[in-house]
Amino acid sequence: MDGPNKRRKRTAGPEPTQLGNAIRYRRKALKKTLEDVANEAGLTTGFISQVERGISSPSLSSFMSIASCLQTNIEQLLSVPEELSEYTPKDKRQTYSLGTAGRLYEKLGPGFAGSLLYSSIIHRPPGHISEKMQHDGEVFCYLLSGQLEYHLGDEIFVVSPGDTIHHDTSKPHFSKVLSDTEAVELWVCTSPMSDANSKI
Repeated sequence: MDGPNKRRKRTAGPEPTQLGNAIRYRRKALKKTLEDVANEAGLTTGFISQVERGISSPSLSSFMSIASCLQTNIEQLLSVPEELSEYTPKDKRQTYSLGTAGRLYEKLGPGFAGSLLYSSIIHRPPGHISEKMQHDGEVFCYLLSGQLEYHLGDEIFVVSPGDTIHHDTSKPHFSKVLSDTEAVELWVCTSPMSDANSKI
């Protein structure tokens, strides 16, 4: 059995500028402003602007929120085929590499259209700090390897392998990789159905 630190073959992701252009093109096609997308996604206008200009790269969670606001999905924005299957062998997982910080995402779900759960394994390099987020839904994280400093509201948790985090994402949260090796994290999150989702 492969250990949690065994790096999967990296799938080349889009350059930040290409991703930003795709988001900008979709936003303008829907006649939405930067403020519209930021408010709907629970992100800042400045961050959305930086993503569109290729200066910043969104986390998978932020990317999902942006895609939902734009009435589309990650696969369409990345120009890759969406492969829905209730069973996925480990060597058939879709992977995404977002940004230049060495983040690799292994897509574990959803397995069917209309699923309310999105699961993934995230590989993050030492020292990586996620952006601060606050949005509707809930999230569950099981740390497979590495060590995290997890900020949740006014609390700070040091998360070690085998530890879990499960919380309402309306609480402000972000995390930092403390270990000198990559952190490997199993995430499951929910995205309540919205008007934007119903139009997909």
